[in-house]
Amino acid sequence: MRLRNWIAVVVSVLLLAAAGVVGFVVNRSALRAADTVHRADSSALGTNNGTLTGQLQVNSAAELSQILVEHALHLGKDSAADRGILAAAAAKSTTFQYGLLTADLNGNLLTSSRTSGLPSAGDAGWAPMEAQLAEGQAGFSDIMIVDGVALAAVAVPIPGNDSVIGYLIGLNQVTKTALQSYAVRLSAETHTTLVADSSGVVGASSDRNLIGTKIASALQTDLDVDGVQFVEYKAGKTPMIAIVYGGLPSGWTYMRIQTKSSFDGVVHSRSQTLNLTLLAMLLIGVAGISVLGYRTQVTRRRADERFQALFQHAPDLVSVLDGRGRIVFSSPSAMAVLGYKTGALAGHSVFDLIHPEDEPEMRQRLSRLLDDLDGVVRMQCRARSADGEYRWFEFTASNQMHNPALSGVVINARDISENRAFQERLTHEAQHDPLTGLPNRRRMQDVLDSSLASTPVAVLFVDLDGFKPVNDVHGHEVGDELLRQVSDRLTACVRETDVLARVGGDEFVVLMPGVLSEKDAATMSGRIRYVLELPFRIGGQEILIGASIGVHLAPAAENPDAALRAADHAMYAIKHAGGSRRAGVSGGRMGRHRASD
Repeated sequence: MRLRNWIAVVVSVLLLAAAGVVGFVVNRSALRAADTVHRADSSALGTNNGTLTGQLQVNSAAELSQILVEHALHLGKDSAADRGILAAAAAKSTTFQYGLLTADLNGNLLTSSRTSGLPSAGDAGWAPMEAQLAEGQAGFSDIMIVDGVALAAVAVPIPGNDSVIGYLIGLNQVTKTALQSYAVRLSAETHTTLVADSSGVVGASSDRNLIGTKIASALQTDLDVDGVQFVEYKAGKTPMIAIVYGGLPSGWTYMRIQTKSSFDGVVHSRSQTLNLTLLAMLLIGVAGISVLGYRTQVTRRRADERFQALFQHAPDLVSVLDGRGRIVFSSPSAMAVLGYKTGALAGHSVFDLIHPEDEPEMRQRLSRLLDDLDGVVRMQCRARSADGEYRWFEFTASNQMHNPALSGVVINARDISENRAFQERLTHEAQHDPLTGLPNRRRMQDVLDSSLASTPVAVLFVDLDGFKPVNDVHGHEVGDELLRQVSDRLTACVRETDVLARVGGDEFVVLMPGVLSEKDAATMSGRIRYVLELPFRIGGQEILIGASIGVHLAPAAENPDAALRAADHAMYAIKHAGGSRRAGVSGGRMGRHRASD
């Protein structure tokens, strides 16, 4: 009897030991898969935030370039005219309110909008900017401290006579920039967001107290590495991890820093708890097969509860798909993210939720993933919520078909609708005039390039007559309102297929794709001239202006820059002939242009 009991005990122990070993292996495999997905997701997030950081800095350089488009600088030493232009531009700027200045090719200060509070010429922070300018691109300085204020400089070349004749430099107070506002938006209790210059000085942070301080020495060696990397180090005795995204156009680096324990999260702690539970089950096994069965059921139930707790309040949606794309498991966060009740998605095809335009690519990518063991696929697509609205998600799919704990494709989806809208807004602002909302010169040039590749285009260059006196007599606010009303009238004139753009202070361009008829172009020119010569009512005042319109009929395949210059020259012929009340005509080959009063 004792032998039989010992046999029962031994069998129980062996069975429990076998189950424990399997549990350890499965838990380790699942933990590795979760870590892979988490790292991939964190890498994608770092890339996205780092890219937006770089775009914000590029936009600041674009703002300086726009100032050069709207104003002609003299580049004289202490030029009063330049000082007035710089002061007015700084006052209107959202980025460089601290000050604007010009410098010669040797970096010597010419004229500044302010008389004090400027970094010294020998400040080491100028060096990165000078190196970038020497390569013919926009320059970004390191952080410079002046009278206790942290400053950063952005510079663009000033072109003239087919060469660079000087530099326009903008100074921003880093605590008041759009980049700092973006860093604050990324703040969270679990991590700190930093943007450091090339020397490791913090220029933007979710913690304002860190601005102007040095980053940890362990991070300074990774500032010049392009792309995303994970850097692990210690702050005192605390293990830390940083997501570092380098290679920004400015030479700065985006960082997201947190403790290693908060990065690993509850997955690791729960995994350790599960391991201890399995060990306890091995010891309890000596009590008999009945206790073994009971403890197994209790442990299984607790493991399920832990698994549910891990995803109950997670901001991401985690799903497991079978080989045909059907949803085998969907985390409880589906309720918070998409509005579906827990378990409602099980058994449905994931393609039923994907936007019809994104479905073909989704099918293709998942099909390739199934053929790649341990493969990972990332993509962005739209998914339908319970109320029928499509939202943008960033998907990270991991092939775990060979993993006995999962036996499917694990998808981690994060709602990026707000980031996507922010990116689209940045793109729109980069291609449109902020005053009138019309396409800007850059957008117009893109349309002209693509149109002339296959079709003729009539180019109308419109310059307002009498606009400067309006600004001088009535002020710039009235002038701005006049430009908005002019854009409304011009918009009403053009066809749906035409493109209307504001390309300068009081200069507009109308592109008429498919038009190579002088009669059609003349009709449009007359219509524009007529509506602009009608009185404008602004603030109870009647304002009269006119317009000089240069017309160029460009055949398909003509050089876009040449077409635009031809229309511009035709417009200036009108100006020199007396403005909108007189006309001059010039002609040539098929790419002919003419001036219309």
